Amino acid sequence: MTRTVPDGPSGLRTDTSATRFREAMASFPSGVTIVTTADWEGRWWGFTATSFCALSLEPPLVLVCLAKDAQCHSAFERADSWVVHVLGAEHADVALRFATKGADKFSGGRFREGSRSHPLLPEAAAVLECDTFDRYDGGDHTILVGRVHDTLLNRIDPAVYFRRGFHTVSKEEQT
Repeated sequence: MTRTVPDGPSGLRTDTSATRFREAMASFPSGVTIVTTADWEGRWWGFTATSFCALSLEPPLVLVCLAKDAQCHSAFERADSWVVHVLGAEHADVALRFATKGADKFSGGRFREGSRSHPLLPEAAAVLECDTFDRYDGGDHTILVGRVHDTLLNRIDPAVYFRRGFHTVSKEEQT
């Protein structure tokens, strides 16, 4: 559905078409994460997610959204656990590879097998190992809720995704 209103104060035309909605969401800076798991046969799966946030402190819960048409969707639908990696500024190539259908997502030798056979990127800004807590329908996405059972933190600047580009936020830039 598209709703057109008179030009706003900036002279920009507003509506709610899918294209305009995507443009509006691109104007919201977000962190960059990849989410990984291993399926019942031990095969590694993963995707890039900018829809990620903390949900609860007690218990420690996070949520991430996965497109229902993603190749890895069935693996995450069945997964008992998975890992969220908050990417550093130097991981743009990893984020792009994990966002590409059909790509060899785990190429490059940066990943190692974790304690639960999940692929881990130990050099990420943060690594959150999660047990599946719940799943919810979210339109064309599935909302995965995980209970965090282990974390790894590194002192690196995180990647920020804004208007379809990768940026960094360093401590020197913070006021």
